[in-house]
Amino acid sequence: MKLTSFGPANTIARAAETHPLTWRLRDDGEPIWLDEYQAKDGYAAARKAFADMSQDDIVQTVKDSGLKGRGGAGFPTGVKWGLMPKDESMNIRYLLCNADEMEPNTWKDRMLMEQQPHLLIEGMLISARALKAYRGYIFLRGEYTTAAKHLNRAVQEARAAGLLGKNILGSGFDFELFVHTGAGRYICGEETALINSLEGRRANPRSKPPFPAAVGVWGKPTCVNNVETLCNVPAIVGNGIDWYKSLAREGSEDHGTKLMGFSGKVKNPGLWELPFGITARELFEDYAGGMRDGFTLKCWQPGGAGTGFLLPEHLDAQMYAGGIGKVGTRMGTGLAMAVDDSVNMVSLLRNMEEFFARESCGFCTPCRDGLPWSVKLLRAIETGNGQPGDIETLLGLVGFLGPGKTFCAHAPGAVEPLGSAIKYFRAEFEAGIKPVTPGSLTQVATPTMAGA
Repeated sequence: MKLTSFGPANTIARAAETHPLTWRLRDDGEPIWLDEYQAKDGYAAARKAFADMSQDDIVQTVKDSGLKGRGGAGFPTGVKWGLMPKDESMNIRYLLCNADEMEPNTWKDRMLMEQQPHLLIEGMLISARALKAYRGYIFLRGEYTTAAKHLNRAVQEARAAGLLGKNILGSGFDFELFVHTGAGRYICGEETALINSLEGRRANPRSKPPFPAAVGVWGKPTCVNNVETLCNVPAIVGNGIDWYKSLAREGSEDHGTKLMGFSGKVKNPGLWELPFGITARELFEDYAGGMRDGFTLKCWQPGGAGTGFLLPEHLDAQMYAGGIGKVGTRMGTGLAMAVDDSVNMVSLLRNMEEFFARESCGFCTPCRDGLPWSVKLLRAIETGNGQPGDIETLLGLVGFLGPGKTFCAHAPGAVEPLGSAIKYFRAEFEAGIKPVTPGSLTQVATPTMAGA
């Protein structure tokens, strides 16, 4: 895994102004422990928040900054915080960090946790202060063993320094933080499934309302935020709203910076902290270096396996939610994947849909039965045994499993790449359909939207 946060000619002071998430990173990739973190202004924002800002001031600052969730949904963070109850009698509240990062082709949160665990802890400390949460949990993907090791050490360091535990910084505020490793289910990326898993239950999404802000973990008010989201909080509190808004490129409706990357057959696959509004072409050509010699870009996904495919002609889109939305899909996690001209789209989609079908919680019928159905059809088409009408059946499933048709967003994300692949590369799917011969026609069962 490679990370380039800023050019070597930039000074540390310059990087701190433009790269709030990554300027502290070491060239050798080793983690930054407490002494080094504090030497690089670590916990200065927390001290400011505790000494100079009320809890409501912190919430309002984050709201006014325009910070949005970095896990893929992009919901305004300050608005989410504002949903927590104002009733002071509800003094048991929880802050959960969603660190279950299981989106294929996404590893941004892993980098932050492995190399800057104290940045996440500081972000959670300030956020807990704002939300009046007395306990926090980092719900971590079970396979992230190095991140777990580093986070646990950092938590111990912070507790020993009086930055966690009782009467933090002499404020009278108590906050305990724990690292909880999950059992490896993609569905835990959905916040209520994460809450169920943390409680020791099956990781099924919950019906909303009630929302977690009212009834969350163990029935108490709960806020769930992504790792990268929480890591933005110290810089916003420390440097102010105007500075944060100035980081993004002109034309972007999203503020601040974003960890973005490119994987696939590119010359320089990696992860970079870049301003919202940079074009996908700059990310692809200037940072990822374009395609390796002998390969041609066929298509790309802007932010994980659950986003739609786009063509090379879409590379001029700006990398922010609205910019990618204009060309027909979602920005997602912001870590793009390049698909080269040697890849068969039917095989690629079959592999993706197998993953999504396996990771379905099985709660609702469209997802539980529809995703395996898509896998069965794709396997047939991949081996040249597709039947007339199979492509129409797949497109019917894309409609059946779309937004608003299932209990959570798992299935809509699963079929978005399928629909876009058929849209742009239908000929590759048609090539797997058996030719019609006399006597070979059979009745085709095609899903319809009637009653959906």
